[in-house]
Amino acid sequence: MKIYYYVHTGHRTGLDRFRRACTIIRALGDVEITLLCSDFRIASEARHFGISKSVGIDVVRNIPKIANYGDKIIFDSDEANPIMLEDMRKYFSAFIRISDNKNECKADNEFLISPYLSGEGICNALVVDDKYFKQEEKTIKLSYFFGDDDYEKDLEKNLGFIEDLNPDLLLGFYYFLDYEDFLRNKFKNHHEFEEYDEVIKKSQILITASPQAVLENLASGAKPVYVQRDDYTTDFLELFETLNIPIVKNYDKAYLIDIISSINNNNYSKMEHSSNKIANFIKENLNL
Repeated sequence: MKIYYYVHTGHRTGLDRFRRACTIIRALGDVEITLLCSDFRIASEARHFGISKSVGIDVVRNIPKIANYGDKIIFDSDEANPIMLEDMRKYFSAFIRISDNKNECKADNEFLISPYLSGEGICNALVVDDKYFKQEEKTIKLSYFFGDDDYEKDLEKNLGFIEDLNPDLLLGFYYFLDYEDFLRNKFKNHHEFEEYDEVIKKSQILITASPQAVLENLASGAKPVYVQRDDYTTDFLELFETLNIPIVKNYDKAYLIDIISSINNNNYSKMEHSSNKIANFIKENLNL
């Protein structure tokens, strides 16, 4: 009987779910888990994130071609419809699902990790690696990380949103090669994808459309500003409001400037370490 972790990744969905998958797998220590990614590129790079076993699959319905009946799985994706989810709950002997939807209802034959819900069989927690809680000197005054994916080149289309602010730019994982070159020339200071951790931990103010980067930057003691993309879920908005994280919509530059000018007066909430809580919840419900 094997344990799998399926995560939705790709050039149109980014790496937010992948980053928290790596956090959870690392928190589980020596538990043997195979990470399944819906993208072959990041599956081949997963070893650089501390993941020893990773496999790329083209579509979520092909999970049974790799996993066997009675195996166990952690599932982080919103691709599956209710019928497919129920089939998977029956296929696996233990099914743990991660969801950011505050309107979710936990099924009887699953366990749930959620930032909103609580109750029996639910772990109410935010997935942030402990490494981000280590306070480091904030050597980058202002940085901008649009996200790991920008298939439509929306960063370029909305350059005026942040260009005059002269932020450091953190490049994403799924950017086109010519696009990366264009952006490097547009920003005086830029950082490669491999510098992600350093930029997140050392930025005093981080402007980003990545929900996971927001949480990680907040954990580091910094002041993130969330940019809501039109093509991204709005599931995090209520959560960020409770954490007093400023939210910018429609690339409202005037509002962004107002936020930055008064950001020291904003009372951000303090993040809590949850890695052990999540790891213990998973081990208990996978009977490890």
